[in-house]
Amino acid sequence: MTRIASAAVLAALLILTIWWLPWWATMTLAAIAAALSAAEVAGLSAAVGATVAPAGLGVAAAAVSVAFAIHDGNLLQADALVPVVLAVVIGAGLVALASGPPSPAALTRAAVLVMAPLYVGLPIGALAWMARSHGPAALTWLIVVIAASDSAQYYTGRAFGRRKLAPAVSPAKTVEGAIGGIVVAAVAAVGAGIYWLPEQPTLALAILGVLLAAFGMAGDLFESLLKRSAGVKDSSTLIPGHGGVLDRLDSYLFAAPAFYVFLRYFA
Repeated sequence: MTRIASAAVLAALLILTIWWLPWWATMTLAAIAAALSAAEVAGLSAAVGATVAPAGLGVAAAAVSVAFAIHDGNLLQADALVPVVLAVVIGAGLVALASGPPSPAALTRAAVLVMAPLYVGLPIGALAWMARSHGPAALTWLIVVIAASDSAQYYTGRAFGRRKLAPAVSPAKTVEGAIGGIVVAAVAAVGAGIYWLPEQPTLALAILGVLLAAFGMAGDLFESLLKRSAGVKDSSTLIPGHGGVLDRLDSYLFAAPAFYVFLRYFA
């Protein structure tokens, strides 16, 4: 019941923000999600002995997210994305340099300081960019496709799963579940496309659904790799019944950039 209630609240918040509020509200929500996700990465880093300030990492990720969301708009005379990313990389190096003597933890800390803001900030910023540049329909379509794929992977895997997909990283995931997720993603992409991407050909939507499902699975597995390396089950306990923000967004962190490329260069 807790899991269902949390999901209902999150869904209502997303629908309200995406469809009824100005685009910058979606950007603000994305920046908050990026900050919380980066802070959770800091927690994973701390679990392996490489302490990173969650607040600083969160601010960097939020800045990258906002810069991406507006990077091709007219809000600024110059593109903010490049200088923000450069500042994050250089700032990460300076923080790592000031954090202590050379050690294995120092190497991990430096990697996390650079990786985390880009890992969560760029894809989540891409989600906000979709709402600004293409309206709520395109973003809603992506959410529906990935959510349908994730659900199908879970239920198909439970019903028919026999062969492990990546046992060292995520023992619960199966090949059969992955196939179910891909098939359902293609169907959902076509069905949702009737309402939210009607200008796209049916075949293109089906192929795009398959590709995004595959990228989403890779994103899920990558986050599982991080958590398993840190020895934890969830990235945090922020969302009752669901774990952390990173646990809810992991599939989108790889799928969103792929959809961004499609919208930017092929749509």
